[in-house]
Amino acid sequence: MGIGSYEWRFDSGRVCLDLAAMDLVAAGPDGPERLARWLLAAGLLPPGTPTAAVTEHWVPPFDELGDCVARLVHAQIDGGSDDATLARLNAFAADAAPPAVRAVRGDDGALVRAPLARPECAALLAAVARDALELLTDPVARARLRRCEGDNCRRVYVDTSRGGRRRWCSSEVCGNRERVARHRRRTASVARA
Repeated sequence: MGIGSYEWRFDSGRVCLDLAAMDLVAAGPDGPERLARWLLAAGLLPPGTPTAAVTEHWVPPFDELGDCVARLVHAQIDGGSDDATLARLNAFAADAAPPAVRAVRGDDGALVRAPLARPECAALLAAVARDALELLTDPVARARLRRCEGDNCRRVYVDTSRGGRRRWCSSEVCGNRERVARHRRRTASVARA
C-alpha cells in the first residue's frame, strides 16, 4: 500500500501516540521498510527523503520508544507513575536534536519542505520523544487522554471533541465496528422474538 492509502492510522492526535499503537516487531524482516514508510506518512520525514538509512538497527529503539509512550500514557490515565520509563523517555528526547527542516520552492513556486539528505535515527527518536514530553507535560492535553472503547483496540488518543464525548480512536474503524456489532445484536434479538 502506498502512503496515500489507509495503510497508516493517525487517529490519536499526536505522533507519539500513533507510534505507540504501531507494532514494528510483528513486521519481522519488513520492519525497517514499514518504519520508513511510517516516518514519511507521519510527516517526520519530508516526501522524497531517501530512506535507505532506515535499517534493522532502527526498529528496536523505535519499538522501545513506542512502548515507553504507551506505558506512560496508560499510567497517566490510571493515575499512576512510572519513573524508570519516564527517565528512558527523557533520555530519548535528550539524545539528539530533532531533524532540521529546510524550505525550498516547489515546481509551482510554493514553499515546500525539502527532503533530508540522510535521516538520523537518534534525531527522529528525539522528535517523537519530545512530542510525548510535550503531551505529558501539557495539563489540558494530558486531561484529554482517552483509551479507545473499541473491542480489542489498544489505542490511546487525545479527545478534542466538543464536550469530550469521543469514545473511539476512529469513528470510521472502531466506531463502525461497534455500530455493526450493535446492529447485528438488534437483528439477532428481533429474529429470536
